[in-house]
Amino acid sequence: MPAYRTRVSSETPSTDLAEASKPSRFFEASKTPKSRSKTVPGTGMASEASSEDIQVETVLKKALFPTTDSARKEFKNHAGKHLTLHQWAVYDFTLTIPSGKVTTYKDVAQMIGGSPRSVGNALRNNPFPPYVPCHRVIASDHFVGGFYGEWGKDHKTGTRYNQKVNLLANEGVSFSEKGYLLDVSESIWRRTT
Repeated sequence: MPAYRTRVSSETPSTDLAEASKPSRFFEASKTPKSRSKTVPGTGMASEASSEDIQVETVLKKALFPTTDSARKEFKNHAGKHLTLHQWAVYDFTLTIPSGKVTTYKDVAQMIGGSPRSVGNALRNNPFPPYVPCHRVIASDHFVGGFYGEWGKDHKTGTRYNQKVNLLANEGVSFSEKGYLLDVSESIWRRTT
């Protein structure tokens, strides 16, 4: 198993991290479309937040993302639980996936250790979206995979599937109507070291 490494920072945000780790309004499922919804080009699906909303959310989560061992030991998610070393390793690895690319749960597990399921569970409970881009991890068969505990269009509300597809479409990654990656050779990213 590859060694776990952390990035070092001299400062820890003074904001209440547990409160800040709660999912934002952008990632909350909505029952009715918002008036400012836009259609993602090529998908015909509505995007629930503007790119400005996503950028603001990303900046906020980046500022609150603990980078020192001591800050990570103190951090608690919105449920009041500490994160495991495995979860931090998954989040650190996921941060390296470039925009416009995706990788698989299996590839992440092979790089950091653990199983594809453990990677999926860590990403399901990601307290830092969209800064930690959990939407860039898909299934090994190139299916869009899960998002916030929902798998596919027909699971529970089906809104999470659309959110993930929309986020990836905004980054230039396309999926078929059945949810499979269209341009595998251009969109799959694998870290070599």
